[in-house]
Amino acid sequence: LEKMAESLAEHERILQEIESTDTACVGPTLRSVYDDQPNAHQRFMEKLDACIRNHDREIEKMCNFHHQGFVDAITELLKVRADAGKLKVQVTDTNRRLQDAGKEVIAQTEEIIRCRIQQRNITTVVEKLQLCLPVLEMYSKLKEQMNVKRYYSALKTMEQLENTYLPRVSQYRFCQIMIENLPKLREEIKEISMSDLKDFLESIRKHSDKIGETAMKQVIILQRKKESYSLITEILKVLTAHDLVDFSPVYRCLHIYSVLGDGETFENYYRKQRRKQARLVLQPQSSMHETVEGYRRYFNQIVGFFVVEDHILHVTQGLVTRAYTDELWNMALSKIIAVLRTHSSYCTDPDLVLELKNLIVVFADTLQGYGFPVNRLFDLLFEIRDQYNETLLKKWAGLFRDIFEADNYSPIPVANEEEYKIVISKFPFQDPELDKQSFPKKLPMSQSVPQIYIQVKEFIYASLKFSESLHRSSTEIDDMLRKSTNLLLTRTLSSCLQNLIKKPHIGLTELVQIIINTTHLEQACKYLEDFITNVTNISQETVHTARLYGLSTFKDARHAAEGEIYTKLNQKIDEFIQLADYDWTMSEPAGRASGYLMDLINFLRSTFQVFTHLPGKVAQTACMSACQHLSTSLMQMLLDSELKQISMGAVQQFNLDVIQCELFASSEPVPGFHGDTLQLAFIDLRQLLDLFMVWDWSTYLADYGQPTSKYLRVNPSTALTLLEKMKETSKKNNIFAQFRKNDRDKQKLIETVVKQLRSLVNGMSQHT
Repeated sequence: LEKMAESLAEHERILQEIESTDTACVGPTLRSVYDDQPNAHQRFMEKLDACIRNHDREIEKMCNFHHQGFVDAITELLKVRADAGKLKVQVTDTNRRLQDAGKEVIAQTEEIIRCRIQQRNITTVVEKLQLCLPVLEMYSKLKEQMNVKRYYSALKTMEQLENTYLPRVSQYRFCQIMIENLPKLREEIKEISMSDLKDFLESIRKHSDKIGETAMKQVIILQRKKESYSLITEILKVLTAHDLVDFSPVYRCLHIYSVLGDGETFENYYRKQRRKQARLVLQPQSSMHETVEGYRRYFNQIVGFFVVEDHILHVTQGLVTRAYTDELWNMALSKIIAVLRTHSSYCTDPDLVLELKNLIVVFADTLQGYGFPVNRLFDLLFEIRDQYNETLLKKWAGLFRDIFEADNYSPIPVANEEEYKIVISKFPFQDPELDKQSFPKKLPMSQSVPQIYIQVKEFIYASLKFSESLHRSSTEIDDMLRKSTNLLLTRTLSSCLQNLIKKPHIGLTELVQIIINTTHLEQACKYLEDFITNVTNISQETVHTARLYGLSTFKDARHAAEGEIYTKLNQKIDEFIQLADYDWTMSEPAGRASGYLMDLINFLRSTFQVFTHLPGKVAQTACMSACQHLSTSLMQMLLDSELKQISMGAVQQFNLDVIQCELFASSEPVPGFHGDTLQLAFIDLRQLLDLFMVWDWSTYLADYGQPTSKYLRVNPSTALTLLEKMKETSKKNNIFAQFRKNDRDKQKLIETVVKQLRSLVNGMSQHT
């Protein structure tokens, strides 16, 4: 029962929801009927039917209540129906008459409306045309500017079109066409301006030579006028590159790319192309070193290149910067120095090296005038200066050789005062004793001396030419000249003298003259120092870092000449010795000295007379050396291992020759020897010959080893060698027959002496 009650209550609720809810939302409510207990929907349908019947009764009641009023209203409506028909006829007639009257008004009104629309359209068109006309005018102006190549103005016009005019009429199709065309015009302008820039770059490449030539000529003119660096810089700034080259293409191109917002691209392109041109300019021709014109063209192109860059730097904003030009210059400077260092090394002509130096100075001064640092170029000039000096030294070596070849190595004859003055004007010679002599007379030196002195001065002048314009102090230039002159004296002239002395055709007379010549050249060195001081305008009190080393040069040459004199004297003596033709088995001497020896002594006597102009010590040394060499040669002749036999007659003949040598030595062929100093050169021969001539063996053997021995200089082995040669002769020629006749015991004595000498020799060897 409870469930049924609940079911009834639920059905009541559902019916209330159905009555109060919108028909579209009844679905969920009805579904709940089927979600309930089984057969619930039957009971719900019964409940629903009851509810419907209840509502039908209520409706019926209401209709019954209002039915009379409805009938009355219908009756009233029927009464009005006839009046409404009449009114409808009247209204229809009135409407017809009104429509007929309004047709004309409508026609006029429509005409007015049409005119008003046309008027409004015309006004709109005028307004739009007023907006479009400036655009069209600007575009026409743009095309005109393009035609006359006013590209920078054209870009400005485009900018105005885009920013001001076109936005006002952007809805029109022609504007879209214009908008689409403007980038194409910009690209066209960029291409045209870039083409102009390329033409400009090609133009300045061709004109660099002329620009550089003009700038360097201007510097040369200013240098000749001794103008200051500051004034040179000012004048060079006035003489700008635009006098020779039209820079407008690069200005236009720069402005155009700047306006287009692509200035960086332009800058990079310009710098890249100029770097390429710089590399081409810095690449020299392979034959540049052959002529000065080759160097001049090279420098002109480089100067022209950097004059253009300097002009661009100062007249444009940011296209090139000081850092860029400095970096480019440093790169170029390294290349220039390497090129000059290489090509200058090929130069063998000092005149060409000097011209190169002058070009480098002008080149450096020109670029310094434009603000480029050039210290490294002047450092390079010091390297080239050393090379210049080397070429000078080679040239002067040839001059010295020619002078020495042409010299007759005889004292200079002067016939009168005029000739004497000519010589001393060329060479600083002073000799009071010679001045007292009357003309004609002879100066002690040969003609090569003043010529060498003049050439040394010419070398100093040539070396000075390179030092000029190097912006160095007089003291530095003075030291440079002294160092280069020292090289000339100690290396070039010294080498020429040494080679001259060693030449086969230079005889003793020539060697003597060379010694005299070097003495006078050595004395002239102080005048060369004064000459350098005068040409460099240095005070005499200035302490020089370098002195002339002529003293050592000429001393070395003299020593070499002296040594050569000794060598040649000995060679000459050897030549005479080779003419000796002794009959070593002769029984009796010829009674006079050998002819070869007398010829040799006469030669020595005449030779030493030539030595009168030499320093005493040299002549004495030469004479002593000759006598010692002669003595040694004669001793070697006696002891020659090829000589097996010597007769007493040969010994006596040999003694006659040695006597002539001793007489020559005692005749004082060269003054300055004390006592018998020169004769001592033959003392070994004299004692040996005396021993054999006197046959004083008992004294020799008894006094051997005593300081007071009469035969102190006779060596036992020497005596033994000679005695054995004589012993062999006695066996074959019976040269000792007289001894056997007089006293056969003397033969035994010889055997005894030989044994004793051998004993002494063996004792000496054991002691040694």
